[in-house]
Amino acid sequence: MTTPPVPPSRLSRRQLLGGAVAGIAAPGATRAAVPAAAAPGDDDPLFMSATRLAALIRARQLSAREVVRLHIARLEAVNPRLNALGATCFERALQEAAAADAALARGARCGPLHGVPMTIKDSFDTEGVISTAGTLGRRGFVPKRDATVVARARAAGAILLGKSNTPEFTLGGGWKGTDNLVYGLTRNPYDTDYQPGASSGGAAAIVAAGGASFDIGSDFGGSLRGPANACGLAALKPTHGRVPRSGHIIGYGGPYDSFQGIGPIARRVEDLALLLPIIAGPDHQDAAIEPVPLGDPAAVELSRLRVAWFASNGLNAPTPENQALVRQAAAWFRELGCRVVEDLPPKMAALSAARFAYAGAPGSDPMRRLLAASGTTQASPGLYLGGEEAPVAELTRAAEALDAIRSEQLAWIERYDLILCPAGTRAALPIDLERLPPPPPGPRVAGISYLGVFNNNGWPAGVVRTGTSSLDPGLPLGIQVVGQPWRDELVLAAMAHIERRAGGYRRPPL
Repeated sequence: MTTPPVPPSRLSRRQLLGGAVAGIAAPGATRAAVPAAAAPGDDDPLFMSATRLAALIRARQLSAREVVRLHIARLEAVNPRLNALGATCFERALQEAAAADAALARGARCGPLHGVPMTIKDSFDTEGVISTAGTLGRRGFVPKRDATVVARARAAGAILLGKSNTPEFTLGGGWKGTDNLVYGLTRNPYDTDYQPGASSGGAAAIVAAGGASFDIGSDFGGSLRGPANACGLAALKPTHGRVPRSGHIIGYGGPYDSFQGIGPIARRVEDLALLLPIIAGPDHQDAAIEPVPLGDPAAVELSRLRVAWFASNGLNAPTPENQALVRQAAAWFRELGCRVVEDLPPKMAALSAARFAYAGAPGSDPMRRLLAASGTTQASPGLYLGGEEAPVAELTRAAEALDAIRSEQLAWIERYDLILCPAGTRAALPIDLERLPPPPPGPRVAGISYLGVFNNNGWPAGVVRTGTSSLDPGLPLGIQVVGQPWRDELVLAAMAHIERRAGGYRRPPL
């Protein structure tokens, strides 16, 4: 018979800190003294949600200094095996934690993230902390100001510990995923022979391993949602136009403008709901950002939702277990009384083709200019520098095709509030792709992603852990939830329901 967990309000500081210390592995250890699975109400400060951790700090059951020290120790223990963390700012973090505790002691108003440790994807500028974007020319670059989302998280009380690894310019990891010539290859905390996804792979690996409460990443074609699937986390790509991209290495403007999204990645869906209002809204720099109010996920009546689902897009078949997870999630919403229909957006392949034609029209000129601006003379092998510039007429046709298909898809989604679909065709990829098993039976069309299609139309999309792979034992599996434009709260509410039914995040055996 197991002992029921003690409610957080009754936990002593000794109990809270004791759980964290037990979870810290020595460098080089093959297994840490943490369970392979943790209950949703886990009371270890290293693994509880950022929302709960912030509440404990505000209630002075934990100090920010204690919490930051625990996370630094955890990072020092696990990063030698993961290589997920680049530049660090531990001394500054401890100073900020002491200031946070002093402010709380004198009764100063606390932000919603007061004292909560975070890491930030290395593609964002961070004031006073080396920001490489994974490119050699910036390996010593120290920005003078924070990217907008970093500044907003810090203003809300979060404490930066360091920068999470990313491929060069978030695009140059090649077949190894999160890899670059500055810091090297990042590994998956559930099995270090596997990739953590890309390009926010360092972010996902750190958060899954308990080294930070959350991270903020970018999503150009699934770069938040793919790592969330690979590392068993929750991540959200908000509606295009919701979160500013100012201070990101590939920011706003140009041919890539409408594909790039910024969002949070965390262990629990409640943290995405906490973080989104903090980082969203115009910054008067990124011209695409609109002052559209955010809805409240807690106010969503789930039983009234109109849900479409598809387990395969008919172009790239997921594994049977991936498809089964989507069917199970659809059944959970049917049980609530939702209208649930098997359906999928029209012209998904055509939309992807239009994006590639449009974004590829400048050839490699944008990347070459970025290399030059960064002072990089040796690019990562995975950074694509081929292709020729297309005629203006070809670019125009591709832009018109994008808009026409986006319009057709908007008319389609008016029938539904949500889409449930795969987060990919399988669990995380092995680092050695020769270990990759044959694909499941079904069609194969190159370049058609379950994730990138929702960058192409700009709809809000999130991934939440829903199961564990039997084909790749121990690796997490997630499913994707997509919503109507500007209805991010529906996506978060649905993700939270799936998390409640499936259990969500589970600790890695690291």
